[in-house]
Amino acid sequence: MEVRVENLRKEFGRFPALVDVTLDIHSGELIALLGPSGSGKTTLLRLIAGLESPTEGMILFGTEDASKKTVQERNIGFVFQHYALFRHMTVLDNIAFGLKVRPSKKRPPADEIRRRAIDLIELVQLAGLERRYPAQLSGGQRQRVALARAMAVEPSVLLLDEPFGALDAQVRKELRRWLREIHDRTGYTTVFVTHDQEEALELADRVVVMSKGVIEQVGTSDEIYDHPVSPFVYGFIGQSNCLSVKLAANEVWFEDRPIGLRAANEPDGSATLYFRPHDVELIEGSGGCLAGRVTASRRVAGTRHLELEIGKERSSVEIELSPERASSADRTRIAFRPTKWKLFRGE
Repeated sequence: MEVRVENLRKEFGRFPALVDVTLDIHSGELIALLGPSGSGKTTLLRLIAGLESPTEGMILFGTEDASKKTVQERNIGFVFQHYALFRHMTVLDNIAFGLKVRPSKKRPPADEIRRRAIDLIELVQLAGLERRYPAQLSGGQRQRVALARAMAVEPSVLLLDEPFGALDAQVRKELRRWLREIHDRTGYTTVFVTHDQEEALELADRVVVMSKGVIEQVGTSDEIYDHPVSPFVYGFIGQSNCLSVKLAANEVWFEDRPIGLRAANEPDGSATLYFRPHDVELIEGSGGCLAGRVTASRRVAGTRHLELEIGKERSSVEIELSPERASSADRTRIAFRPTKWKLFRGE
């Protein structure tokens, strides 16, 4: 099922939670809505579900306007962060619930409901736990039940709101892999909300980065990380450094000297230079580079992160080196140059 959001606006009182949002979600796609708190990602998910009504704009399921339809009429599968399972029901009954409460004309026979629930229990790898109650399950198992219950109604669209937010890091990692496998096997059009960058970049076919009620960028994980289109995306996705620089005669200057970066066809003036800690090379000598004093050093997995104070204003940047390269560098002063970088004007 293709989903199209057209010029969507949502206001709560006079507060605009979403501002003119347009998004195409392809059939069978796994999409992540990523952004900080207050960015509008959960509001957009609830509007697609029909749990909220738009102030302006339209939501299309296929070619059909779903804006005025109820949740039931949209045939949505919704998975909440805190599972929302029925405590008094077994795993089997929780999963079968959505089918049992359908109007009689659309309700499958009891043996068909049971067969479908059993199939889903096997799909989410909970075979043997059919008779257990939610209180007898781990958090990860409860989330699997919630997903199976959402899929039982064979939804047009599957929506997940921070599905792994309540779980510890190791369980989240395992369930991310599992969810991707389930999606590839079932092919449901799936939209999930997260504030976890790693989760979004690892899981999704495309990532929708949101900020202050607008979409900043939509793209694959590689596009979002390697080619951010705005200072917000560059700063929000992964780690980054930013420095106030000047452009003059096609060169980038920091404070009072050029730093060895060419900015061809860029007009002179102020700009902000962005680069990631791992996109640097060390430089021998002091010309055509950035240089700073090491103020902190810490080991992060297989690399070492060095914090540097650079320039007269003692701007702080962070660079990432292999432990061997870091140990051989001058501990008091390091000269370097970004190898991959981007300039933004007017920031």
